[in-house]
Amino acid sequence: MELEQTLNKPLIEDQDENVLETGIHEDVKEKIPPVVQKKNKDIRKSNKENQIVVKLIGIIFAIIMSLLLIVVISDYDYMQGQGYIIIFFCLYGIWFAAYQTKFLLQNSKGTKRMREVASWIQQGSNGFFKTQYRSITVIAILTSFIIFIGFCFRPLPQSKSHIKSLAFAIITTISFLTGCICSCIAGYIGLWISINTNVRVASAARFSSKKAIEIAMQGGMIAAIVVVTLVVSGITTLCTILYISERSWRDDYEEGVIIVIDDIPSLLVGFGFGASFVALFAQLGGGIFTKASDVGADLVGKIEASLPEDDPRNPAVIADLVGDNVGDCAGRGADLFESISAEIISAMILGSTLAIDCNLNSTAKNGFILFPLVIHAFDILVSSIGYYVMLKFYIRNEEKNGIRGPLEILTRGLIVAGCSSLLTFSFTCYALLSFTPEAPNAWWHFLLCGIYGMVAGIASILITTYYTSTKYKPVNDIGLASKSGHATNIIMGVSVGMESTAMPIIVVSIAILASYWTGKSSGLVMASTGEATGGIFGTAVATMGMLSTAAYVLAMDFFGPIADNAGGIVEMSDEPENVRNITDELDAVGNTTKAATKGYAVCSATLASFLLFAAFKDEVENLTAGKLGSIDLFVPEIFIAGLLGAMLIYLFTSMTLRAVGDTAAEVVIEVRKQFKENPDILTGKISPDYGNCVAIVAKASLRKMVKPGLLVVIFPIVVGIVFRLLGNAFGNNDDLLGAKAICSFLMFATCSGVLCSLFLNNAGGAWDNAKKLIETGKYGGKGSDAHKAAITGDTVGDPFKDTSGPSLHVVIKLVATITLVMAPVFVSYDS
Repeated sequence: MELEQTLNKPLIEDQDENVLETGIHEDVKEKIPPVVQKKNKDIRKSNKENQIVVKLIGIIFAIIMSLLLIVVISDYDYMQGQGYIIIFFCLYGIWFAAYQTKFLLQNSKGTKRMREVASWIQQGSNGFFKTQYRSITVIAILTSFIIFIGFCFRPLPQSKSHIKSLAFAIITTISFLTGCICSCIAGYIGLWISINTNVRVASAARFSSKKAIEIAMQGGMIAAIVVVTLVVSGITTLCTILYISERSWRDDYEEGVIIVIDDIPSLLVGFGFGASFVALFAQLGGGIFTKASDVGADLVGKIEASLPEDDPRNPAVIADLVGDNVGDCAGRGADLFESISAEIISAMILGSTLAIDCNLNSTAKNGFILFPLVIHAFDILVSSIGYYVMLKFYIRNEEKNGIRGPLEILTRGLIVAGCSSLLTFSFTCYALLSFTPEAPNAWWHFLLCGIYGMVAGIASILITTYYTSTKYKPVNDIGLASKSGHATNIIMGVSVGMESTAMPIIVVSIAILASYWTGKSSGLVMASTGEATGGIFGTAVATMGMLSTAAYVLAMDFFGPIADNAGGIVEMSDEPENVRNITDELDAVGNTTKAATKGYAVCSATLASFLLFAAFKDEVENLTAGKLGSIDLFVPEIFIAGLLGAMLIYLFTSMTLRAVGDTAAEVVIEVRKQFKENPDILTGKISPDYGNCVAIVAKASLRKMVKPGLLVVIFPIVVGIVFRLLGNAFGNNDDLLGAKAICSFLMFATCSGVLCSLFLNNAGGAWDNAKKLIETGKYGGKGSDAHKAAITGDTVGDPFKDTSGPSLHVVIKLVATITLVMAPVFVSYDS
């Protein structure tokens, strides 16, 4: 109720854009009603609180990194020279974000009306975020308690028999909570930056498209750099804490013994679980919010009332704009945070296992374990280089360089970041992976693996761009089909979405095979058997190569919702058509970049899930002294477990789509009710009740995110336990049936999840851009029957590409992380 009242109160009528930030002028203060004075006071208080929060986060980062630097300097055996690189670039990331934020906030916030609309978006976004994360916090605390109890009684593998069970439980629980907290911070940073950027982009569009592009990308880059810095610094901090406290929880510790970091990677699994846990609920709640409000606004506002996009007469338009922030920005920030976390931790586990199996010396062992952290520390540098080059040489010299359009500008920056990444990747491979006398050429084999990953990442972006950009045949086919009616638009969109799954799968398959074979031929051999090894670590390096420019790609992802929000602010502020044309162009580019980065995210999630699966297999073999063996799909129980894994994906997708549909129906009823009760809304004589729509969507999305989220968390555990019990029932005598069943469950769930996610993302993106293509004048233009059919397709595709599809990115990694954490539960004690 308070949120509704806030969103529908008018702001102060004043032409000075700094009044709302710095206070009310004394000469007019007396004339302002008390309720409006209180309103402005609340806004200034909110802005001040936001600034304090951001400053505190920066200070905490700086203190933590400084303490880590002291540890590295005082104990060279820990992390050796790699620690300096990691900490230096984390500090650089903090400085970069602070420096860019300072200049971002100096840009104009536009007219009075722009600031008014932006304040509604800010209040709605902050209100939903606080409520959503309060709910997530309660669920996370309950989950952490269960983890602690479970780990107190879990059996430890022989390789960790020197660790006390209580210490292991405490460490895993703390790691889980740390991952949750860092993921929450990543989501908040994404939200805060988006809220403070979109109104400035809208303001800049009044004067220059170049300035609008610059500010939109600046905001995206700040959020992306903070997310990557948060991942690297969070994992590095945990590693340091575990290293320092190791002597207190090791039963065999003796004074003067040099401590190695073999145990640390497997103790970080809780961090990845916490990151995935929060990311799932954040993506679910935000995705349901953004698309339910969008669908509701489109069905009544566009189709029934024939209102333009983001028209201020539409009661659901503010809810739609709020959804862009809480879903596409906060949700995606948490999503990529957990993606990088899962990849780093799984690669560290595989590097540790490889070093132990090959009996490498301590220097080489540290290199293989810390390799992922160093790669992503360099990601902060190379992505910022791509941004600076894009800013200095392409945006500000667009005509001189012969560049056409914002998409090409952003792509040039990605190319620069990729080339820089190739250099830093080569240096890291040589510096960290060449200290192996048994395999002196291993470093360049793994460099090739990284290059395979980089090429696969670029290919995934190009393929997705082909299927979702207005420039190419698939989107034009949907536009043409729209002339025949609504049904043919849907049929063609589904066809394009299904076709778009083929090439990404082929690209990822080639990358996995090539990196596995190259890694296996690196010269590393098992110390016990002399068998060639290194293939799985090769796939890990390929994943790191694909994510080596993750910060820049995430910035391109943030560009989309920022541009979308800016367009909405411009439309609601009654700006001239030329301003709206600029934001429309940025919005279309943003749709393409969002779709392209989702394809990139799915491909990287596929590789990361493969690594987590390998880590799970290693964990089970550690628990059972290598007894797991191969997984036989001809065993009925194992085949059935696989079917259950595939079923989970489709059941989860159904629940998320239904959640959007049910919530959108409530919005439709509310919008129709307002139009019926107040016909003057459509004539513009009175303003609609924006707050009621926001409250309806917020309440429904928070309620409906719980069931699908708990399904993903609980179902894999239930399947593993049930099949473990079946292993010693009905005449069976297989102590490892539970673990084998979960392996099958993971394989089927990953394959189904990847294909389903690709289909949903690309079909939704193609439908969206087909509508925008028609709005440019092709195939009948705005208001035509083809346009109405395209709006239907876009409405169907909205929950595909922004709710179910992105949530599946998290699901396929969360399922693998949960099974890794709960591995001992799936193994019979007799084994």
